[in-house]
Amino acid sequence: MAKITVYHGDYIPVKNPEIRIGRNTKDFGPGFYCTTIKEQAERWARRYDNKVVSIYEVRMNMSLNIKEFKEMTEEWLDFIIHCRSGKPHSYDIVIGPMANDQVYNYIADYIDGAITREQFWVLARFKYPTHQMNFCIPSALKCLEYRGSEVVK
Repeated sequence: MAKITVYHGDYIPVKNPEIRIGRNTKDFGPGFYCTTIKEQAERWARRYDNKVVSIYEVRMNMSLNIKEFKEMTEEWLDFIIHCRSGKPHSYDIVIGPMANDQVYNYIADYIDGAITREQFWVLARFKYPTHQMNFCIPSALKCLEYRGSEVVK
């Protein structure tokens, strides 16, 4: 598989990525999140006073257990609900669209029964593409090769 470039938004350059297990549950569970969309990583970095985007090349190890969602589907929605409720999964790397804050509010409304699944899909259509790649286990991080970082203006 060819190398691809991915980006990670943070407050410092991240030369040695590590699996992050925080209090908050994420779309694809604990791990190290990157994206192929530089502007999206810049948005992630803007949450901080210091805004830095780290750049990596990725060469996938095909012996890893990789799950890829090409688009938002019923399976994608169920997977995010599963992960955001704190349940583990068995994948080493998960790739797919991101449920940004607004979409996650719709997911919460669906879980709470405030909207139907059909209403969720009407509300959830993005106006711009999103992408995330979660490296879920330490051996998956070996697919990443640090290439440098940029300060976001």
